[in-house]
Amino acid sequence: MKSTFKTLFYLKRNAIRKDGKMPIIARITVDGKISQFSTKLEINPQNWNVDSGKAIGRTQEIQQINTLLDEIKASVHKIYHEQQRRDSVVTSEKVKNEFLGMSQSQMGLLELFQKHNEDVFSLIGKSKSKATYQKYEVSRKHVQSFLKTKYNLSDISLKEVNHMFITDFEVYLMTTCKCGANTTAKFMQFFKRIIIIAKNNGWIQTDPFANYKIRLKKVDRGYLTQEEISKIMNKKFSTKRLEQVRDIFVFSCFCGLAYIDVKKLRAENIRTSFDGNLWIMGKREKTDVSFNIPLLEIPQKILDKYKGTLPENMILPVPSNQKMNAYLKEIGDLCGIKKEISFHLARHSFATLTLSKGVSIESVSKMLGHTNIKTTQIYARITDAKIGNDMAKFAGKLKDLETTFDINL
Repeated sequence: MKSTFKTLFYLKRNAIRKDGKMPIIARITVDGKISQFSTKLEINPQNWNVDSGKAIGRTQEIQQINTLLDEIKASVHKIYHEQQRRDSVVTSEKVKNEFLGMSQSQMGLLELFQKHNEDVFSLIGKSKSKATYQKYEVSRKHVQSFLKTKYNLSDISLKEVNHMFITDFEVYLMTTCKCGANTTAKFMQFFKRIIIIAKNNGWIQTDPFANYKIRLKKVDRGYLTQEEISKIMNKKFSTKRLEQVRDIFVFSCFCGLAYIDVKKLRAENIRTSFDGNLWIMGKREKTDVSFNIPLLEIPQKILDKYKGTLPENMILPVPSNQKMNAYLKEIGDLCGIKKEISFHLARHSFATLTLSKGVSIESVSKMLGHTNIKTTQIYARITDAKIGNDMAKFAGKLKDLETTFDINL
């Protein structure tokens, strides 16, 4: 019995865009069974002929749409006839999948993303952190929602990810998801990692990121000056909760630990090191990189204040991150500090303060547990106070020259 086959195009009228255009859908029918896919083309309905399934008009855009539709139709017909010669059974789904590059031997974008994330999840606590897994998962969900919104697809062939797909996804992140420039760049980096895996496995031949540059804008990270830290240290608070939050924040200002690393500190993390002094030693939750930080007098006093008062070998009464940041805003208001204070500002302040006081960038990078010294260089800002001190030292070295200079020459 001869197989029946047909291809036609129609408008998806229930998915009208803001500009009035509608998506053009391709429908393949084989023996009465239908499969459909988006052509990724859109058109104003007044420029569409329902009977012919083509665009009408003489503009260049209309001509391009019809040319692309003809190419899609020719390609689908070619696949159908090749499958007839090659396979015992031909279905509309098989024709569609081969056209989209989603044959059984190939993997879809979201399928690969899901597998990758499952692998990352299995490595939490070994070589990956929970935070890294969560970032990949958020990235996957953004790609998933983009596919649904833009193409009404549950997945897409890796071969279909091209330069336009990448740039459209970038626009989607910045508009629909309202992500900032750097947040968008981070998501694009996670997405690129999946494409690299596909390329390395031979699932795609060309890299769609080849002519796309991920740009991270330099951000002047906020920090507190020595005077502002002193204000917070010397402020008398009427409630115990604010006093405790102040103590934990000041502790981090003098050791540079992130919130989760302070929360995880236990008595065994305070050890006597090679120099006979106490050090804070552990591994960062985010990167699993070791940190070794000398325990200065101010954080030592804070630890002594809470020594023996907390359960489970805890050394500081750390509340949730949400409560911590809410209370820090209150502390900032009470101290007359106009800056937006969050717990992570303590880490930025430690980095800035140590570098401005002459501690080498290599030492600061090691204490912060950075995996790349370029990350530490973000904090190597030149403050006015440092310029003043450096120029005062320079002026001192010029004394001999100044005494020999006669302005009346």
